[in-house]
Amino acid sequence: MILITEFMDDRAVDLLRSKYEVIYDKSLADNQEKIPDMMEDIKALIVRNRTQVNKNLLTNAPNLSCVGRLGVGLDNIDLETCKKRNLEVYPATGANTNAVVEYVFTSALVLLRGAFNKTEEMVSGAWPREQSSGNEITGKVLGLVGFGEIAQKTANLAKSFNMEIIAFDPFLDKKSSAWDNVKNVSLEKLLRDADVISVHTPLNESTHHLINSTNLNFMKKNAIIINAARGGVIDDKALSEKLRKNEIKGAALDVFETEPMDINSGSYFDDLRNVILTPHIAGVTKESNVNVSAMIADKIDKHLSSSI
Repeated sequence: MILITEFMDDRAVDLLRSKYEVIYDKSLADNQEKIPDMMEDIKALIVRNRTQVNKNLLTNAPNLSCVGRLGVGLDNIDLETCKKRNLEVYPATGANTNAVVEYVFTSALVLLRGAFNKTEEMVSGAWPREQSSGNEITGKVLGLVGFGEIAQKTANLAKSFNMEIIAFDPFLDKKSSAWDNVKNVSLEKLLRDADVISVHTPLNESTHHLINSTNLNFMKKNAIIINAARGGVIDDKALSEKLRKNEIKGAALDVFETEPMDINSGSYFDDLRNVILTPHIAGVTKESNVNVSAMIADKIDKHLSSSI
């Protein structure tokens, strides 16, 4: 039996249903207290980023053999317990890369240009031409915090705009070919030198508030920062204070320390016109949902069929 707790492309769900008994209930992400009691006969669990696959859930899943992740981040899954239980965890590596890269670049272009939030003024009869001139992205410095697959593909796109690419990633081998035509720099130098900063790191103890009230001071006043990786890597409150004081040109945030945002965390960004907020959808497009869902359905099918 397979349990799917978050949205998945219907064609992938139908493929699994053609071979297995499937419980598909998207509402479970908002009612997670119900999940442990449903796990007795579940052999495969499929989730996105909201469902917490924690020790309690896993303890109540004696027949579970694998977890499929409709995405790439695994911080909502207790990997240590999965390893102890010999449970396979399948991320959808590469299936939503294009979606995230396009989100990052679109956000950068919109924030730098500064011309796309003038509709209200225009329809009221104003003509804010000078205030809407903004900046070009061509020739700017792109700083990538973390330099894995998505960051590398972002760098490839940036090169077509003649951007200079710098990156911080202490875990990527210095001899890797990925560093060709990319400067390997410290985090401080990246924050000081980059015009566009994009975060591409997982969330763990070492990356929590990696960008914070202290090192945000290193950023140029006309620089922008984008986080489509994981909430908590940037200190949201500290960033909002910088934006409110116009000490940073702008920010685009797709991920947050509190998801969904509550009144308290949302209040950090009240009335700010230099920030773009989106509900953790950088990697979610119609196309990527099809790709991610098909990949995970295939991996789960192969796993279950091989264990019969």
